[in-house]
Amino acid sequence: MTTPEKSDTRARLLDAAADMIAASPGEEISLRAICDAVGVKMPTLYHFFGSKQGLLEAVIERGFDLYLSVKSAHESTGDPIQDMRDGWDAHVAFGLANPGFYTLMYGKVRPGYSPAPQSRPSEILLELARRADAQGRLVVPPEQAAAHILVTNIGVTLRQIVLAQTDRTLSDAVRDGAIAAITGTAAAPGTGRADIHRVLEHVAAHPDTLGLEETAMLSAWLRRLAAADDAVGQ
Repeated sequence: MTTPEKSDTRARLLDAAADMIAASPGEEISLRAICDAVGVKMPTLYHFFGSKQGLLEAVIERGFDLYLSVKSAHESTGDPIQDMRDGWDAHVAFGLANPGFYTLMYGKVRPGYSPAPQSRPSEILLELARRADAQGRLVVPPEQAAAHILVTNIGVTLRQIVLAQTDRTLSDAVRDGAIAAITGTAAAPGTGRADIHRVLEHVAAHPDTLGLEETAMLSAWLRRLAAADDAVGQ
């Protein structure tokens, strides 16, 4: 059974590690410095975390806890595509505000290794993609759509961290391009399939304009037209 004193010591070690990582993004942390900050010996740290990697994984989990608490503060708009846009912006903002955490969460790459906490925001994004797919708003499978959004979101965030410079114009352009790619609106204007999906995306995002029943009916017709256009192009 874990005593309150032991639990407090573990928490203080984790706090110290998190503070050092936040203060010096991308730099190696000293286990001895962490122990000195808490006033314990190295064996105590190894007792709680097993190794330096174990400590880093605990810090990564804390980073994802913080990230998800920030995301949960944003209410859903009820529109899965708009929620993806808002989620993109929240993701970038978190990375820029917490580069130490973020570079551990997404910037440390080892072949075949993916920290377990990474799956939590990925599942949220996949659920949004599935909702959009159920509304007929995706032209790719929801798994591909979620992966497309996530990898481009990470890339844009890491670039801004590396350059130590916010680039909202770039972030917005890549975000809108990724959304256009998964919703089929990326093709040049005048392309039948793209035009259909642009209208489909617009009415799905603004159901109050026509009313729920009329929106559902128009969406069904547009999906039939898109399917027919696809058949002709094959």
